[in-house]
Amino acid sequence: MAGTQAAERAPAVELIDITKRFPGVLANDQVSLTVRHGEVHCLLGENGAGKSTLISILSGMLRPDSGSIRMDGAEVAIRSPKNALRLGIGTVYQHSTLIPALTVLENLMLGARSLRLDRDGARKRLAEMAAMLGIDVDPEARTGDLALGRQQQVEIISALWRGSRVLVLDEPTSMLTPQGVEELQKVLRRLKEQGTAVVFITHKLHEALAVGDRVSILRRGRLAGALSSEQLASASTEDLRATIIRLMFGEETAEVAGAPELTTDLTAVEEEHSVPAAEGDIYLELKSVSARGEGTEPGIEEVSLRVSRGEIVGVAGMDGNGQRALAEAIAGQRRVTSGTVELFGVAVNRLSVSARQRLGLRYLTDDRLGEGIVGNLGVSLNMFLKRIGEPPFWRWGRIDRRRVNAEASGLVKAFDIRTPRLDARAGTLSGGNVQKLLLARELSFDPKVVVFHKPTYGLDLKTTEHVRAVIRDLVGKGAAVVVVSTDLDELIELCGRIAVLSRGRLAGIVDNGPHAVDQVGSLMIGTTEAA
Repeated sequence: MAGTQAAERAPAVELIDITKRFPGVLANDQVSLTVRHGEVHCLLGENGAGKSTLISILSGMLRPDSGSIRMDGAEVAIRSPKNALRLGIGTVYQHSTLIPALTVLENLMLGARSLRLDRDGARKRLAEMAAMLGIDVDPEARTGDLALGRQQQVEIISALWRGSRVLVLDEPTSMLTPQGVEELQKVLRRLKEQGTAVVFITHKLHEALAVGDRVSILRRGRLAGALSSEQLASASTEDLRATIIRLMFGEETAEVAGAPELTTDLTAVEEEHSVPAAEGDIYLELKSVSARGEGTEPGIEEVSLRVSRGEIVGVAGMDGNGQRALAEAIAGQRRVTSGTVELFGVAVNRLSVSARQRLGLRYLTDDRLGEGIVGNLGVSLNMFLKRIGEPPFWRWGRIDRRRVNAEASGLVKAFDIRTPRLDARAGTLSGGNVQKLLLARELSFDPKVVVFHKPTYGLDLKTTEHVRAVIRDLVGKGAAVVVVSTDLDELIELCGRIAVLSRGRLAGIVDNGPHAVDQVGSLMIGTTEAA
């Protein structure tokens, strides 16, 4: 539907003075938002800004404490996700909700009210929807075999299949390749033409400017401001960027103004942050390393990789392609079935985790809460979990709490860990502060080789910049670093070389530079896209 026609209709959705409280937190404070037919309305904000709560209310996962919701001018009560679907609101989350063992068609037919499944009719309907969106979907493909971008397209079709007129996309590009992002933008244009109202949630400014017809910015639970379609069309990119940064961060603007997530020219980011591969001593080397997977997660097969002193090597790939097996094989947490892991030129396959740590190897897991900390123990004790029994923190078999607290106090300040007390339970900290705690623990005792697994995943922009600054400082002091991440922007910013891992195998290694994004994306698609 054309924009003029859409403007004449009542808004698809109106959120009016929505307020939602949790114990000790005002998540949404009288937030009002209007979503129109045939438009993409971008919702920007840091972690904790209130985006997730607002969208959970719209999708029926939560109910507001006060405020009202209108659809097409009529007030509605969204009591449950099922109720939201019946009202025409579909949500596509960051992580796929498809059943991997079923085909595309079977996933779409789940929940059919008729006892008789009309496969031919469903196949015809799928073909019509795919043609409408300008995409090619094999109805008999097993969804678990599809690339993430293709799975996301099926999720969008699934929402439309159930009659959604309002589509909510929650951080839809977080794990897509550049080609996947381009495909998503094409789908968004088709959705607008059909009159669908789209809410696009992101924390990346350049994405909002690329796809948004209007942009709303949340900050600390409140609507900090909004940009109309007229403003987006007439103002310069620099002015729009400055306005959004000011609305998102207020007094903290200066601390994040240069963050790559907020840039509009990815090529400029590549050139600015490209790091040449070091030619110094090789600190870490994998020689045809294989390790078994666990459960449905694949292992790795014959992976070879070198990391030199003062170098950051990235590992790119979709989730579930052997990243965890690779990281744990290096750390000593997973047995190597063949090949060799070497530290400083010496094979360490038979060395334990603690023995590798004594050589200077550190590993920051992506499972912060489940593996990284003991949630019921205090902050100070969590900082020294890997030094149990070691002087000067243990004396005659007993912990020296005075020494531990003194050291922990300094680390809390150095890593800006926000905690009410040193003995506060680590499990009560925010995700960003848990990550800072892990950084303090792993990087404070002469680290030489460090493996970071998703170091900034789920963190807000300010904490993300802090973590990346720590990584750069570490390399500046001569360490060798491996960064495993599904965020390609992050790898482009930090790494000199990027290895692409797919289905447990090394698809290739790309030198950072102006064309690195396309090269990495091509390797990922070439090895993960279903036929």
